[in-house]
Amino acid sequence: MESRAKKKPKKKRTLLKTIIIIFILLILGGLGFAYYMYHSLANTLDGTHQALHRKVSEKRDEGVKFSEKDPISILLLGVDEREGDRGRSDSMILMTVNPETKSMKMVSIPRDTRTEIIGHGTTDKINHAYAYGGVNMAVDTVENFLDVPVDYYVQVNMESFKDIVDAVGGVTVNNSLDFTYDGVHFKKGQISLDGEEALKFSRMRYEDPRGDFGRQERQRQIIQAVIKKGASFNTLANYGDILDTIGKNIKTNLTFDNMKDIQSNYKEARHSLEQLQVNGEGQKVDGVYYYVVSEAEREKLSTELKEHLNIKQ
Repeated sequence: MESRAKKKPKKKRTLLKTIIIIFILLILGGLGFAYYMYHSLANTLDGTHQALHRKVSEKRDEGVKFSEKDPISILLLGVDEREGDRGRSDSMILMTVNPETKSMKMVSIPRDTRTEIIGHGTTDKINHAYAYGGVNMAVDTVENFLDVPVDYYVQVNMESFKDIVDAVGGVTVNNSLDFTYDGVHFKKGQISLDGEEALKFSRMRYEDPRGDFGRQERQRQIIQAVIKKGASFNTLANYGDILDTIGKNIKTNLTFDNMKDIQSNYKEARHSLEQLQVNGEGQKVDGVYYYVVSEAEREKLSTELKEHLNIKQ
């Protein structure tokens, strides 16, 4: 498993603001707020917009129609940005949303997954796609790996993780593993976390017998906790902090109008979230560690995601 890799992991932060972008309208857009607050949100989210090199995925016959409640897919990219270097996408999660079944599915793709890097002509770790060609190459590579369309993406600067947790007043999770990491003890059971603690809670993987999958589960818990906390009325007091954090640390091809449509037609899907696993095994190829996924496993995942997206096989 990835947890056995010798290379020391870099800072890991979950993609919480990704979910906040989609569901922030539950807080501000749908509750009849004053003109200033509404337009503060609009201006912030307009500033996060960054289009892809294409409007519609080649894996779709036509574009998504929000008014008809077409299922959609969103690639969540957690990027470790460094000065003078665009960095790598150390967290990659594909989320599919089906408003008719009122459900979401999330696939966390291990960063060391060996696959073809589309547009680069190499086979490498999937998180290198962003380093080679930015968000466009990352989107194309994930589409090829899972053989499903990526309609939208949300890119998050992973350095900002703790800020959004603090902006919503902290989160509460149910911890299944008693452990200590980076000077903080996390007891088993229900615990409350501030931003710094949530960062450490989601980062640990070597002490978890489930390795990277255990870490993904803790990330999912924090994502759900932020959604729940963000949708509460009490969070409105911190809306300025939330908007400031979003504006500084997120890029997406979702427009403000897209987000309003999602709020209107897709919000009930947040109540059912299933996390899918990418099953594989750790192998060394030419002395380099990779997470190798069989063709049968890829096809299995692809079939489940296509069914959730109502895409004909």
